[in-house]
Amino acid sequence: MISIKKSIGKIYVIGIILSFTADMQAQEVLQIPLPSPEQLVWHEAELGVLVSYDLHVFDGKKYNQQQNRITPIPDINIFNPEQLDTDQWIRTAKAAGAKFAVLTATHETGFALYQSDVNPYCMKALKYREGKADIVEDFVNSCRKYDILPCIYVGIRWNSFLGVHDFRIEGESQFVKNRQIAYKKMCEGMVEELCTRYGELFMIWFDGGADDPSEYGADVLPIVQKYQPKCLFYHNSQRADFRWGGSETGTVPYPCWSTYPFPYSHSTNKDVVFADNFKLLKHGDNNGNYWMPAMSDAPLRGYNGRHEWFWEPGDEAHIQPLEILLDMYYKSVGRNSTLILGLTPNPAGLMPEADKKRLAELGIETHRRFYKPINTTNGQDTKLVLKIKKDTKINHIVLKEEISKGERVRLYIIEAFINSKWQEVARGECIGQKRIQKIEVIETLKIRLRIPSSIGDPHIKEFSAYWIE
Repeated sequence: MISIKKSIGKIYVIGIILSFTADMQAQEVLQIPLPSPEQLVWHEAELGVLVSYDLHVFDGKKYNQQQNRITPIPDINIFNPEQLDTDQWIRTAKAAGAKFAVLTATHETGFALYQSDVNPYCMKALKYREGKADIVEDFVNSCRKYDILPCIYVGIRWNSFLGVHDFRIEGESQFVKNRQIAYKKMCEGMVEELCTRYGELFMIWFDGGADDPSEYGADVLPIVQKYQPKCLFYHNSQRADFRWGGSETGTVPYPCWSTYPFPYSHSTNKDVVFADNFKLLKHGDNNGNYWMPAMSDAPLRGYNGRHEWFWEPGDEAHIQPLEILLDMYYKSVGRNSTLILGLTPNPAGLMPEADKKRLAELGIETHRRFYKPINTTNGQDTKLVLKIKKDTKINHIVLKEEISKGERVRLYIIEAFINSKWQEVARGECIGQKRIQKIEVIETLKIRLRIPSSIGDPHIKEFSAYWIE
């Protein structure tokens, strides 16, 4: 088999796969989207965290997003994390099983958590550590220390300090137009600083997008491509390397395909993308020409009606229970999506103890459930049989495709050999990076995976059986 890959920018890869007979006559030609090497790492990571930190964490009030976007912080020097320990943040993320971590270098206040030369509203302006602190640097160093992939979130859509609302400075005068140009240049300067000062980054995340550079958006894509060519980019009207999964519940509906019809996630074509309650974002498009996997994001402090991405006083009761976090895991990682949990350092500069405890519980429990299958196999056939050494209870099946060859499976059926015959116990459409399939408890000596429908030969990386109490 010969594989020829053609890359178009950094957006997607088209794979042309040729199969040959003994006399080298081509039997099959497929054109399917393939992930980039960086997207493969994204899939394999499965779980990451978003660490949100900004000036308003220190005001002692409940976070009010609507007001925070339009109301500047009166005193910048409320920012004073006296026990700041980014190592502790990353140890907490690692205990949960996270493989990458994202830090809000800037968010809605416009304040930058590093030593910016283009944005004066930054760590240089603080009394804290005599204006010499750089939390982005500390964070990235901690990530590397604990073998976590470092990522940076750049919030430029809102800036309450400079009066920027949804990328725009309101007004039509020449003064306003000049300020808009200056803001775009400042944002581009910040992105260049962040891309050049901290070594190789796994991801740059522009929350809410970076908008269209021909309109109000800063022209950030060329900067990222120049200085961080291996970095995942999310996102603007030109490119997205992954997509929002349509909600902030930490879940996606099934099926969830990694392919998509456009090279951008939802910056344009909003009538199509937002239709039917974000159906396209949630499910993807199994006939799409672009590889753009889904993320499932949710704040850890999102229980019982709350939804907090930043620390608030007296909010420990709203940390998600372990059962809900496990449900998120099954309905994100187990449905071919990457899960991102929002973490909230407190004013002291530490992850709260209750949050640490819950995240450690999540890491322990997911490891307990899936670290050792009863048995496992793989192959490239339309039928795979998994033999069990003795009659054993089974209630979970885990499937993985070799997604470096694309998402090929279109229908799968799982059968168990019971009472001397094969009986169907589950079926589905999408496998992708991982499909966790719960089944009714069975006892059998063998189970079978059948793939009645696929694009070309299926490539099954893993077919495993589990008993989980």
